[in-house]
Amino acid sequence: MNFVLGIDGGGTSCKAALATADGVVLARAKSGAANIRTDLANARANIVEAARLAFVEAGHDPDLIPETTAVLGLAGANVGTYRQRLEAILPFRASRVVTDAEIALEGAVGGGDGAIAILGTGTAYLSRRNGNTHPIGGWGFQVGDQASGARVGRDLLEQTLLAYDGIRPASPLTREIMAVFRDDPAEVVEFTTNAKPGDFGGFAPKVFDHAGKGDAVARWIVDKAVSDIGAALAALDLAGSDPLCLLGGLAPLYAPLLSARYQPLLRTPLDDALGGAASMAARLFRTSCEPTS
Repeated sequence: MNFVLGIDGGGTSCKAALATADGVVLARAKSGAANIRTDLANARANIVEAARLAFVEAGHDPDLIPETTAVLGLAGANVGTYRQRLEAILPFRASRVVTDAEIALEGAVGGGDGAIAILGTGTAYLSRRNGNTHPIGGWGFQVGDQASGARVGRDLLEQTLLAYDGIRPASPLTREIMAVFRDDPAEVVEFTTNAKPGDFGGFAPKVFDHAGKGDAVARWIVDKAVSDIGAALAALDLAGSDPLCLLGGLAPLYAPLLSARYQPLLRTPLDDALGGAASMAARLFRTSCEPTS
């Protein structure tokens, strides 16, 4: 039997799905982080380990890995030469490294036209029409990720300090945040010194909660974020029949807030990103997986 592998890797973990040549997933497995931008060698090791565990979980011999084709959707594959460097050292018979957004799109809408908005700690957008993809965003917290959990949390801390200084009106939310930092703005600044995007994103649920209660600062932050999402979706130039899937932890919070232009396009994702990687592998390597006569 011929197999394909789908890989979904990022800074937290690496997941693998072993599938038949026609894309039917047989088993899934998980290993450590696969951040190709910060640790290429360790990322490769965890990719191979996830693949090995998927073979074991499916009851097949991991020694078949060198005979197996793979699609790998990895964070960071859209910048630099990381994609090419990784492909050169992978043990698979053939492999294709794509972005994590590409496998998410494949999982959400299948192989046809459609779009996704990834709305989590970070944000990214991707559409596909007639086989051509159009990516937007995904540039990271420092220079992008508008409407992300990280940016919402950062905006909250900014507005909290503006309120503390008397530049903007305070609100129940800004007073609550100052209390978290013992009413000491220096502690807010100290927190930001080493805070990662996920640390800022930890404040995002409070913003949405208070926005629902009418808090003026929270509503301003959420309205700004929704406007940023609308601008990104407008840049995708979606057709009226294109399915749009919202993905990520903040997707359920943003979905009811989108404008009437996008509400009719919203669809439930068909599958997750890992399933999308396996499906893409079957589609891209279909010919090479067929047995020779």
